[in-house]
Amino acid sequence: MRDSRETLTKKAFVTGFPVKHSRSPMIHGYWLRQFGIDGIYQAHAVEPEHFTLFMQQLKSGESGYVGGNVTIPHKEAAYRLSDKPDEIAEELGAANTLWLEEGKVCATNTDGRGFLANLDQCHPGWEGHENSARRAVILGAGGAARAIIQAVRDRGFREVHVVNRTLSRAEEMRDRFGPRIHAHPMGALPEVLDGATLFVNTTSLGMDGEAAPAIDFTRMAAEGVVTDIVYVPLITSLLRQALEQGRPVVDGLGMLLHQAVPGFEKWFGRRPEVDDTLRALIIADMEARS
Repeated sequence: MRDSRETLTKKAFVTGFPVKHSRSPMIHGYWLRQFGIDGIYQAHAVEPEHFTLFMQQLKSGESGYVGGNVTIPHKEAAYRLSDKPDEIAEELGAANTLWLEEGKVCATNTDGRGFLANLDQCHPGWEGHENSARRAVILGAGGAARAIIQAVRDRGFREVHVVNRTLSRAEEMRDRFGPRIHAHPMGALPEVLDGATLFVNTTSLGMDGEAAPAIDFTRMAAEGVVTDIVYVPLITSLLRQALEQGRPVVDGLGMLLHQAVPGFEKWFGRRPEVDDTLRALIIADMEARS
């Protein structure tokens, strides 16, 4: 006989391969405890060749999950195999958040919303007023860049300049996201920084304290903000350069925390907040693992 508690417990997941490094269980576990919700959020490693079966089991209810998060390398497959991807996931061709609705697997991508929410919380007014230049420079053209390019464009930026080592990858971003997106090789970075109001590093530069090439952020507009999606360490070499040049900076940890909010609300019915206690919890874990 099944425990009555088991039938009430809502279960959600984060899946990827590997996935043991994920801090998502810590984030969602914090919110579950905060709200006193009878729920479980757990890491569930799935090898790429087994992901189709995993999605079938999710849809059928066999897995017992109400939904979950998807990370590397499954985001594109999650989009393809979902029944009802929203417009955000459609344009990106990738999903990081799944939930069940009337027997259908619905999908979205919350990375862009997490990126914007982090800037909104840490540096209100970062996008400038409606009549300002609103000119962004995005370093990198990989999977992480897609959601950020989409989000910045949709926030109303008139120009989004994508700078990448391989120009053809930057051109793919331009072709995907429309006429406000401009593609450049790395050598064009100093020129496109002139007057920029936002600089975003979406590459792995600076991860784990690795050095990054020197960048002259003083070429940006006076109110220009520098941010990085790398959050280990919190102050990357690029952010340190920006600080030394008198630039306001926003670290990448908040993006991780804020992108988790919409999924939690879908699965557990309460909208959580990203607060200082949660941030401190994750920072302590980062320091313990370093």
